[in-house]
Amino acid sequence: MAEIDFLSEFNARTKRDYRQRVIEHDKAACAKVAKEWGTDYWDGDRRYGYGGMRYDGRWLPLAKKLAAHYGLRPGMRVLDIGCGKGFLLYELTQAVPGLQVAGLDVSRYALANAKEEIRPFLTHGNCTTLPWPDGHFDLALSILVFHNLYIFDLKKALAEIERAARQKYLCVESYRNEYEKANLLAWQLTCEMFFTPEEWRWLFAEFGYTGDHGFIFFE
Repeated sequence: MAEIDFLSEFNARTKRDYRQRVIEHDKAACAKVAKEWGTDYWDGDRRYGYGGMRYDGRWLPLAKKLAAHYGLRPGMRVLDIGCGKGFLLYELTQAVPGLQVAGLDVSRYALANAKEEIRPFLTHGNCTTLPWPDGHFDLALSILVFHNLYIFDLKKALAEIERAARQKYLCVESYRNEYEKANLLAWQLTCEMFFTPEEWRWLFAEFGYTGDHGFIFFE
């Protein structure tokens, strides 16, 4: 199990006013709306989530990094758990033509509004029960999803990703100091678990996860 930083450069590009979500709006009410995973979360006002998630090609460099690191080749199978609108999966098919991709997400809205080329390969469901056989995928990804689970569901989700894929990578939100913790608490809308990297690593080992992992921090 290795810690790999694929995402910090992309996370750093996003400008955030951490206190705005706490001061300007009813944060609890906004979080309740966000957890419906519907129109407001993906394409509504920024207070509820992304503030409009539209394809712009920004994830192609990440897709190329993942493809190079995990040795992805045409014909190999890749799963994105919590795929949203499927933008990363689309970029993976551009980075590796002939790659077989699949995505899973709890949001019916995201799947209905996913990238048209990827939509046929997306499935509605929950990461605690993956509808694929053992060892079906050469690589399974889950980026900025598993911190939205409760800890008992994290155990199930980690067991499922272990079961379904040969190589695994997941990235979660975390904090290294009180400043990052305060920023995370202020900004997040859907997070259920707030752990330091040391705690996350302990949980991964405790629950038998052998894949790679990474963190993003709200500096």
